[in-house]
Amino acid sequence: MLIAIFVATDAYVAGLNPPGGFWRSTEAAGDPVLPGLHPIRYKFFFFSNAISFIASLLAITFNVYYEKLDLKRIKFPLYGLTVTAILGLGGAYAAGSCRDSRHTGYVLGLIVPVLVCIFLQWFLVGSNAISLPFGTRGSKQYNNDLDKPCELIQLLAILAAIVAYQAGIDPPGGVWADNGASHSGDPILLTTHPRRYKVFFYFNSVAFVASLVIMVMLQNEFLVRSHVLEAAMILDLFCLIGAYAVGSCRDTSTSIYTVALAGGVLIYVVIHILFSTLEKKSDKQGEEDKIKEHQLEKKRELLLLVEILAATLTYQAGLTPPGGFWENDEFGHRAGFPVLLDKFPIRYKAFFYCNAASFMASVALIILLLNRNLYGPGIKCYALFVCMVAGMFGLIDAYAAGSSMHLRTSIVVLILVTVVFAAVVYVAIIGRGQRANINQHQSKQTQNQQTNKEDGMMDTPRQTQDQQEADMKKKADMMAKYLMLAGILAASVAYLTGLKPPGGLWRDEGNGHSAGNPVLYDIDKRRYNAFFYSNSTSFMASITVIVLLLRRMTKGDEHKLPLWPMHTAMLLDMLALLGAYAAGSTRNWCTFKDAILLLLPVLGFVVILFFWKKGGEEKHDGSK
Repeated sequence: MLIAIFVATDAYVAGLNPPGGFWRSTEAAGDPVLPGLHPIRYKFFFFSNAISFIASLLAITFNVYYEKLDLKRIKFPLYGLTVTAILGLGGAYAAGSCRDSRHTGYVLGLIVPVLVCIFLQWFLVGSNAISLPFGTRGSKQYNNDLDKPCELIQLLAILAAIVAYQAGIDPPGGVWADNGASHSGDPILLTTHPRRYKVFFYFNSVAFVASLVIMVMLQNEFLVRSHVLEAAMILDLFCLIGAYAVGSCRDTSTSIYTVALAGGVLIYVVIHILFSTLEKKSDKQGEEDKIKEHQLEKKRELLLLVEILAATLTYQAGLTPPGGFWENDEFGHRAGFPVLLDKFPIRYKAFFYCNAASFMASVALIILLLNRNLYGPGIKCYALFVCMVAGMFGLIDAYAAGSSMHLRTSIVVLILVTVVFAAVVYVAIIGRGQRANINQHQSKQTQNQQTNKEDGMMDTPRQTQDQQEADMKKKADMMAKYLMLAGILAASVAYLTGLKPPGGLWRDEGNGHSAGNPVLYDIDKRRYNAFFYSNSTSFMASITVIVLLLRRMTKGDEHKLPLWPMHTAMLLDMLALLGAYAAGSTRNWCTFKDAILLLLPVLGFVVILFFWKKGGEEKHDGSK
């Protein structure tokens, strides 16, 4: 299901925004550039992308009706459609990411060395795989031990494939617009910095192809048990680091500094672990250790989820920064260089390094979270949590620096950041006060239980109450996961939309506007401000929800915070996101009002459906 959703999302976006962009100043304005210059290549891209999109939608449909269609024994329709969607996406990437047949052949040929690398590790592992710590084949433990690595590797492969596909179709530096028939639709960086572009292209292509191969090979149990796919995933992540370092800047020294950020994170975590484990050695085994191991795995999954979010956002924002790129060399500008770098160099550097620090920290943490010997002590001594919080604040600062060209607006965003931080600290202090009361209450309950046992009293009502509490805890945990996913979705949408606002950006200077500034700001300032502040509120509320839920999920049952603050923040988040959509998707206030009013029939339908279903359940219970 996850793979099909990812393929459908990427194929849909690429179909509406094909590689090469659109004509602007000719009679065919709005038509794709690629069909006129490379018709065969465009047709190959179009049909591959369309096949991928249709196959992914069918795969999603089969997943939804999996049990009803009785396809448990007939796996070919589901897996066949998924593989078809993946191969179609690979073909679309090969056709759309470059403009000559030689490089297209190289991209398609990359699948061979990736497969060779995987099977070479397979043969090298050989008989050692038998001794790996998995349960007996067919047992519940065996299935769980296989499912967890598969889910994590699948998430990481989807992350790498999403960002690599979008970066290949929309390369850093942009594409030539109307600069002659020989250049239109081609990557600017290929002309101005050919070596740098080729290094980026091959790093990005290896990451994309490796991700697709990993998705297909996940069906092989031996590759999962022998950790071969995890090793391939680490290679994939290193390729993303190389592509980001080369594509996000235009000079070698800055690329080296960017890679050094990832090295700094790894060194810090290792040093933190070494100093934190010098005097903490224990060999105790038992039921308590199993509980701690389960909690450790939950924390690992949460950290991976948050870091995947941060890496996805920062990779795209780093390669295509806010303000866009210069498309020509006129007036002293340099084609392919960020507009923000020339207009506001200090602001651009603040955005660049905050975004780069967040990306490198995220990828470094993901690599550490793939190794049990590193993420175990790293989570216990909170080294990984420190890096995660630093990466989140880097993401917030990058948003503040890149989402607006005005100092006053950035200050307002930073004030929102301060409010979010103060709210988190306040909740943490309140939680400490509640913890002492809970501990006292639990100690009294324990004493009462012991007294009842000594007196020989039956505790059947107590068992019923424990079962109810367990059910409520399970529902609360499911709600927390739902809120976490909703917060991640809203944060990703708000972050990218804030850096690339609706209406686009000015590409030239003159007539009272400045290159890199939002077009909507000069056309309708009130509408832009409504969009900007609503979007910023949604982003900050999403970060608040994520941080609060992380704190709740990583604590024991007796230390967990109530869910109502997260519900309130999520309600504010969704309302702000709705306001940002209504303000940014239209250009007149009547349509804005209609977009807001569309919420009413949806809510009415949900309420009617709720009462209708509730009445049916009551009638069914009465007949019983």
